[in-house]
Amino acid sequence: MTAERSAEQGEAGEDSPLLYVVTDGVATITLNRPHSRNALNLAMCDELARACHLAASDSTVRLVLVRGAGPVFCAGADLKERKGMSEDAVRVRRLRAFASYAAIERLPMPSMAIVHAAAVGSGCEIAAACDFILATPEASFRTPEALWGTVGATQRLPRILGKRLAKDLMFTGRALSAAEAQVCGLVSRVVDAADLEASVASIAQTIKSAPPEAMRLAKRCIDQGIELDPRGALATEILAIEEHLARNDWRSGPAAFGGHS
Repeated sequence: MTAERSAEQGEAGEDSPLLYVVTDGVATITLNRPHSRNALNLAMCDELARACHLAASDSTVRLVLVRGAGPVFCAGADLKERKGMSEDAVRVRRLRAFASYAAIERLPMPSMAIVHAAAVGSGCEIAAACDFILATPEASFRTPEALWGTVGATQRLPRILGKRLAKDLMFTGRALSAAEAQVCGLVSRVVDAADLEASVASIAQTIKSAPPEAMRLAKRCIDQGIELDPRGALATEILAIEEHLARNDWRSGPAAFGGHS
């Protein structure tokens, strides 16, 4: 099955700010404002949340990919959009961005960001909201909000990178290279640009071949358990095991992989 949805028409002379395509069990969300370096505006925020809702409600989707069109993954928030905005409008715009990041994190199936170039501010937030990041050596990650006179990217990155490195990025504007981001745990894999699509296809095939319910339960256990103490985290996994055993098809997964667990 192949389903397509594109966002509403963007600003004059630009295509839709976000594209959503489902092909063979993989939903691809593409940030699609290349002429603005994929800067996040209100329309893109709303379309990102809508795309995540579509993916979450589609039982055929096993994996969600998030990527950027053009030479940049995402250059951050669209500061030009804020010119002339009232305080209330800026507040609404910021909250809609937070809602779009949360929508990515709430996806029940695995999600992967494909970062091929700069991810700045909101771009870091979008990538970090995914379950893991596949990057090319040309990728970089920056969170210079405080240097730009605003506040943002203060919660998600510190949980991944640690407080001190997150402050270094925020206070100095330094960029993490893909290799540095991998060492720090932000990026899971770094692959050459020439091998990127083959790597994406290989990862997608592995995830699509796995039992979808087990993938969803495992994701839920990790996401919920990391916020709990060890006893609460174990209770979360036990509950998921019970939920899994209650399904009639639970034996099909171990049988397919030789049954060692």
